[in-house]
This record gives sequence, structure tokens and C-alpha cells, in this order.
Amino acid sequence: MDLPHESVLLRIFIGESDRHGHLPLYEAIVLKAREKHLAGATVLRSAMGFGKSSRMHTSKILRLSSDMPLVIEIVDSEENINAFLPVIDPMITGGLITLEKVSAISYRGAVQAAPPPPPSSTP
Repeated sequence: MDLPHESVLLRIFIGESDRHGHLPLYEAIVLKAREKHLAGATVLRSAMGFGKSSRMHTSKILRLSSDMPLVIEIVDSEENINAFLPVIDPMITGGLITLEKVSAISYRGAVQAAPPPPPSSTP
């Protein structure tokens, strides 16, 4: 797959405890992105954050939160990202979605290593 130089970064801000059916929401979104053949997805877990409610979520030992902030980042063409938004819209009941134009410098899919040559039978 070729990722265009002018791409779009989709960021989805959710909580770690958010769910979609029987799956964590972040997992359901990443699986859906893979199913739709998007270029890739990354889930980032934050050490601290707050959202609309202004309730602080932190990983500090004395205030251990079970609902840490998560960010899912997906980079693909604008066309593919725009087609993906209606797919995830019903999955997300709370959170924030942002889009920004980015310049993709390099994208390399999985490269298969060449098999080793057969052993030589000459002495």
C-alpha cells in the first residue's frame, strides 16, 4: 500500500475503561481499522490527563486510576480517513476526535526476507 505524502492524522481520545460490546473500545477501533485496510494504527496510553468533566486521571501511585487516557492514532489518505469516520462514530459514546493534515515522509510495509540460498554441494 502506498501512503500519500499528503495524508491525514486521525486522533481519537478515549478512556481505557471505554468498551464497545465485549471488547475494550481501543481494541475494537484498531481491529476495525485493520478490517478496513487502513495504513496502520497505534494506541498510546497516557500517564495523566483530564477531559470534559475535568476529572483528573493519573498513574501516580497514591492516586491510581483504572481509567487512564488513551489516544489512538491512524494515518492514511484523506479519502480513507473520511470513509472510516462514519464507521467508528456509533462506537464512540464519549471522547474527542481530531483530524490534521500531515506529511508522510516514509511508509514501509512488512518486508519479506529473501530465503537463504540452498547449501552448496561442491567441496
